[in-house]
Amino acid sequence: MRPSSLALAAALLACAALPVAAQPSPGPQPLPMPPEIAGPRDAPYPGVLTVDIDATDLERRIFRVRQTIPVTEAGPMTVLFPQWVPGGHSPRNPIYNIAGVTFRAGGQVLPWKRDPVQVFAFHVTPPAGATAIEVEFQHVSPTAGDQGRVLITPEMLNAQFVSLAMYPAGYYMRRIPVDASIRLPAGWGYGTALKAASEQDGLVRFERTDFDTFVDSPLFAGRHFKRYDLDTSGKSPVRLNIVADRPELLAATDEQIEKHRELVRQADKLFGARHFDRYEFLLALTERMGGIGLEHQRSSENGTVPEYFTEWAKNAPARNLLPHEYAHSWDGKYRRPADLWTPNLNVPMRDSLLWVYEGQDQYWGFVLGARSGLVTKQQTLDALAMTAAAYAEGRPGRKWRSVEDTTNDPIIAGRRPIPWTSWQRSEDYYSEGQLVWLEADTLIREKSGGKRSLDDFARAFFGVNDGEWKQPLTYTFEEVVETLNKVQPHDWAGFLDSRLRQVSPDYPLGGLERGGYRLVYAETPTDYWRDTEARRKMVDLTYSVGLTLNREGRIIGVLWDGPAFKAGLTVGDQILAVNGIAYDAERFKEAITAAKAGAPIALIVRDGDHFRTVAIDHRGGLRYPRLERIAGTPDRLSAIYAPRK
Repeated sequence: MRPSSLALAAALLACAALPVAAQPSPGPQPLPMPPEIAGPRDAPYPGVLTVDIDATDLERRIFRVRQTIPVTEAGPMTVLFPQWVPGGHSPRNPIYNIAGVTFRAGGQVLPWKRDPVQVFAFHVTPPAGATAIEVEFQHVSPTAGDQGRVLITPEMLNAQFVSLAMYPAGYYMRRIPVDASIRLPAGWGYGTALKAASEQDGLVRFERTDFDTFVDSPLFAGRHFKRYDLDTSGKSPVRLNIVADRPELLAATDEQIEKHRELVRQADKLFGARHFDRYEFLLALTERMGGIGLEHQRSSENGTVPEYFTEWAKNAPARNLLPHEYAHSWDGKYRRPADLWTPNLNVPMRDSLLWVYEGQDQYWGFVLGARSGLVTKQQTLDALAMTAAAYAEGRPGRKWRSVEDTTNDPIIAGRRPIPWTSWQRSEDYYSEGQLVWLEADTLIREKSGGKRSLDDFARAFFGVNDGEWKQPLTYTFEEVVETLNKVQPHDWAGFLDSRLRQVSPDYPLGGLERGGYRLVYAETPTDYWRDTEARRKMVDLTYSVGLTLNREGRIIGVLWDGPAFKAGLTVGDQILAVNGIAYDAERFKEAITAAKAGAPIALIVRDGDHFRTVAIDHRGGLRYPRLERIAGTPDRLSAIYAPRK
């Protein structure tokens, strides 16, 4: 072929390779998206926000908020309501409870527009020459439990500043100074990690802080209030602030308070450092305000049974709450997954390492509860048996879904009830994560001949930079593995990957067995099991017929592919009769025992307006989990739960 022909052929081939211009298909085309909101930058905010909150409207349960936000440059500005809730691991801040939003400048009401994509953002244009805008809104908190968590009652309130303030877009929250105040009902006591600058007639003004610290420092206040000093050593004060429905519920004994002091001492021995200048346990003993367990760097919000102190013997299951949330000051708040930390609360968080943040913290919560004496070793073993059974038999969803994938559940499900928890899985990074860290601890102890343990990891990983609290220290998967290998050489990357990142249908009970115990079942429940049922007002027959019921016989949980599932029962059904006689929890249990002889359990079940008969074929009797010592093996669990001297 001649050169000219070659050139022509090459040109034709080049033309053929050019993409054909896309032709629109019939039908609508998308409109362009609105301009993106300015991302946060690490620069000082040139001004000081003010936030003034009135929390005295107890009858209507309304928080009234007034703010000033300096105008830093001419033209439109964007104001943000926080979207993501740290500790909630999801964009769940209740903006739907925000009403009456009004912007002003120099007394003039300004029009505003909500961003049509980022609906937690408000666009407003101050007039020329304005130096600040004023913001006013009400947080109309729930007046009944079906609207959300109740925050205000005639006796107490929970002011969560993360939902009681807005802030300007374009800056890291830690670079935005805040002057804040709150007006409380006259005579009420309160607890918060914020430092008061002045108090007069119920008006509390706080020392200037940054917006990051402000929203991480909630407040409990109450008519019936008591404070206990848990550590007055001078290192940094730790206090227990209690509000209660009735004054007699505050009657804690010296022995009970001493166990809380021991919690503080045992945490010091475990982590070897503190990352707070003060720590405030906020504890509500109530059946009127909504329950909560939420961690912060220098405090924690805790809501539990009213009789926490006055019926101490019955409430062991309620006493792992404070150890869990306290350990979060180290695990989750100071040391935080790198993909979970964000410069403000309107940048999406990623939850992939919650099996460290929550899973290992669940482990330390059990450990510190036992070491402090808040729960006994036997109660801790009984609680561990319940956790082990849940993942040995109660989570068939392990066959298709990894633990790591459940770290997405706070975002996917928003902690709403789901119909098939055992199959769908739900935030299993907590308790299955706990079992994985138990296995890691017992493996370290075995390989080191008892010379090292996961305690050494806690001190090396979480116990750094004693006294530092203002800036979190982030970490990655690789850093977790690196520290584990420094404590005890092992294929920790493979260990964690196989148990957490991969689908793993094998039962995660290696830590129990290496710890010297096996999971068994008995026909009678442990006292801890009974106390848990009483606290939750339910009957748990998961490992017998595969269901749980409330006190009225309505089904609240069904084990996927268990006996009740195979019989066609589901959540929402109500059992009316057992073997021809009106339903009673004890009668149902007697029928389960009698069915060991071979006869099915006959039920009359109601589903709305429909009634049907159901036969459950289960011949295994009543089955309740507990732990049994493996003779001739080291009792590592006892060593783990023993207090540090």
